[in-house]
Amino acid sequence: MAKINPYLNFLGKTEEAFNFYKSVFGGEFLTLQRFKDTPHGDKMSAEDKEKIMHVALPIGGNILMGTDALETMGQSLKFGDNISIAIDPESIDEANKLFNALAAGGKVIMPMEKMFWGAWFGMLVDAFGVQWMVNYNDSQQ
Repeated sequence: MAKINPYLNFLGKTEEAFNFYKSVFGGEFLTLQRFKDTPHGDKMSAEDKEKIMHVALPIGGNILMGTDALETMGQSLKFGDNISIAIDPESIDEANKLFNALAAGGKVIMPMEKMFWGAWFGMLVDAFGVQWMVNYNDSQQ
């Protein structure tokens, strides 16, 4: 059965927010990746390079994850669209099945495809306006 985890988006406040959550819940980050560490990071401004591309903080049996939305890339946030539910399926087949089912009547933001971090990944907004991310990690095979 797939696991689900909250994924938060901030306008340049991800590092500050996650250091706060870490102080509240304890633990260590599983991942803290900056935009400068991505394949296109060298094309970004010095300020954007230092922003958070992905961070993950385990809390109990779940993982709180987040990123900075980059206004320089046309991204914006408003109340209600700053959180997604991240699904961690057990197989590519389950990832595709869940993605396609959730996308019915909704809007695909990023189709399922192999990503530079090694996962099979896609994003969508379902028919009810809920944002979903499906991320199957190939190392699980």
